[in-house]
Amino acid sequence: MFSLSPADLAAVAARARAHADVFKLPLQHRTWRGQTGDFQGSGVGSSLDFQDHRSYVPGDDPRHINWQAYARTGHYSMKLYREEVRPLVDVIFDVSDSMTFDPVKERRAAELFYFAVFAALKSGASVVASLVRGSQHRRLTDDLIHGHAWVRLANELPATSAAAPPDLRPVPLRAQSLRILVSDLLFTESPETGLRALTRSKGHGIVLAPFLKAEASPEWEGNYEFIEAESREKHAHRVERDLLSRYLAAYRRHFELWKVLCRKYDVVLSRVPCEPAFPAALQYEALAAGALEVWG
Repeated sequence: MFSLSPADLAAVAARARAHADVFKLPLQHRTWRGQTGDFQGSGVGSSLDFQDHRSYVPGDDPRHINWQAYARTGHYSMKLYREEVRPLVDVIFDVSDSMTFDPVKERRAAELFYFAVFAALKSGASVVASLVRGSQHRRLTDDLIHGHAWVRLANELPATSAAAPPDLRPVPLRAQSLRILVSDLLFTESPETGLRALTRSKGHGIVLAPFLKAEASPEWEGNYEFIEAESREKHAHRVERDLLSRYLAAYRRHFELWKVLCRKYDVVLSRVPCEPAFPAALQYEALAAGALEVWG
C-alpha cells in the first residue's frame, strides 16, 4: 500500500519533472508510426521529406502526382513522403506491495513512474499510463496522474498472493509503442511471460527496476523476524552465513535470468538503486544500458 501523502507526491513529481529536463528516453533510435508529430516515421505521410515513387491508383490525392514525370513518360506516378509521427509511449507501473513496503523504495518507485511520464511528454510523445497489480490493471487519466489521485486507485486494487507477478497480458498496449515498465521484478514466475506481453504487437520495452541495498546485499546475521511484503506474514529465522550465501546466490541468479531473457526479447533492463540521488542512481545501469540518455 502506498503511504505517500498528496504533498509528498507533489514534491516527488516536481523532482521527477526536473529530472526530465536532464535525462530523456531513447526515442530517436527507433522508427515509429503514430500521429503527426516531430519524429520521423516508417509510414507514408505529407512531410517534406521525399521518400519514393509509386504508380498512381484511382482515389489517390492528385496533389501528390509527379507532373514532371508525367510530362516525360505520359504515366501518372505518385510522390511518396516520409511520415512525421508522434511516438507512442505506454508506461506500466507495478504497484505490488513489494514496491512500497520500505519508504525509500516507495519514493524511488513513484519517482521513476513520474519521470517516465514526464520524460515521454517532454519528448512530444503520446503517453498512456497504467497501474498493474497481479491480474488487475487500471488505465490512468491525465487528471489522476497530475492530481496525484492515482494512489487511491492503486491502493484499491485487490490484494495478491506473495508470488503473484504483474500480469501484463490484459494491459492494453498500443501497437509499436515504447513500453516502460517500472517494477522491482521480485516474483518467481519466469520472465518470459511478461516479456512476451511487453513486446507484443511490435512494441519495444524498457524495464526500470528499483532495488534496495538491503535486498541486493543484506548484512543479516543472527535472529530476525522477516515480514513478507505482500501477505504481511511474519517469519522468525536465524540467519547463518550459509543461509545468507544461498540467498545472495539465488538473488544473483534471478536477475541474471532477467538479463539473459531481456536480451532475447530486445528489452532494455536497468536496475535503479533507491538510496542515491536520482542522477547518481541512473549511473548504476540506466545510462550505460541505453535505457535513458542525457539531453545534449
